[in-house]
Amino acid sequence: MIKIILKRGRDESLLRYHPWVFSGAIAQIQGSPQEGDLVAVHDCEGRYLASGHYQIGSIAVRVLSFSGDPQSPAFWRDAIARARDARKAIGLPSPGTNCFRLIHGEGDGLPGLIIDWYDGVCVLQAHSVGMFRAKNRICEALQEVFGDSLKAVYDKSSGTAPFKAGLDLVDGYLYRAPGFNVNSLTVSENGHRFEVNWAEGQKTGFFLDQRDNRELVGKYAAGRTVLNLFCYTGGFSVYALDGGAKSVESVDSSAKAMSLVERNVALTGLSDRHEGHCCDAIDFLNAAPEGKYDLMIVDPPAFAKHRGVLKNALRAYQRLNAAAIARVAPGGLVFTFSCSQVVDKIAFAELVFSAAAQTGRSVRIIDRLCQGGDHPVSIYHPEGEYLKGLLLYVE
Repeated sequence: MIKIILKRGRDESLLRYHPWVFSGAIAQIQGSPQEGDLVAVHDCEGRYLASGHYQIGSIAVRVLSFSGDPQSPAFWRDAIARARDARKAIGLPSPGTNCFRLIHGEGDGLPGLIIDWYDGVCVLQAHSVGMFRAKNRICEALQEVFGDSLKAVYDKSSGTAPFKAGLDLVDGYLYRAPGFNVNSLTVSENGHRFEVNWAEGQKTGFFLDQRDNRELVGKYAAGRTVLNLFCYTGGFSVYALDGGAKSVESVDSSAKAMSLVERNVALTGLSDRHEGHCCDAIDFLNAAPEGKYDLMIVDPPAFAKHRGVLKNALRAYQRLNAAAIARVAPGGLVFTFSCSQVVDKIAFAELVFSAAAQTGRSVRIIDRLCQGGDHPVSIYHPEGEYLKGLLLYVE
């Protein structure tokens, strides 16, 4: 492998097993790596530190191993088997849940790789050139680990892999078991049913990271009038209906998403208590009468995908939360979230505090929320904790 030599004193993060090497830490590159190539990282004295995928940008190397050989035929099989075992340890799959995240990037020691499991269908997203180029080996390893229980492997990297790298970014199947010829399945999550279309839906077809938070909404929904903003495929709406909500309104600007919401709601048999609105969620909230809803879910897309827009994003989150807190009924609950990785827990809590103060209402934090256990965070990579939320009680 090509050698990356670090500057003196710039090896501390790797010695603490952080999986990124920043370009500013590099003193010398021995060779001419192409984006996606495997490289070996050494300190200034020539001691080996780690191996990983080389890439162009501020993060120059995403580490795959601090000791083993990523070129070994067993590397991918063993990494996927470890991730499978970690899910088994938290009870996934279970009789009521057959969809979950199987590989969560750095949290599973595979930076740049996401794989979601939908009842035997693996949907793969490569976020780096190295992972994209390794996709066929990853597919073979999935077949080794899961055997006959694997129905298909679908590559959906066209929206995630670096588009400037000259890759052939066309989504499609890497593997299909004989007779498997569908692009969607009805899956179960905590006993609730959802239609997932990995070929046409956003991300891999469903937002699996909110599983535990959806269950909490179901717990508090009984008898309440619920508003689900930025609802996507209606996950929170389904849980609220099944939890005994008096009524649920779902809002999303995507007509395709709203069509899937209606199909998912129909699976509950409670469509008479549901109303969908295909429109801008912020405009809908700002026009909503005060006190109509006593449970709100505010789960917007990432307003800040990089630090360059962080200040504007924080203001947008604050305005959104102020509008929700101002309009929820007295004694109501607000589930509010941010999935922006660059907005940390402290910044999110501060902006919600500012939003609450702006309304002048008494607000209590009932619970602090995060991503599910199938989206693990490496203790050496705290940046992996991207989803944060608060459950608020508003007088």
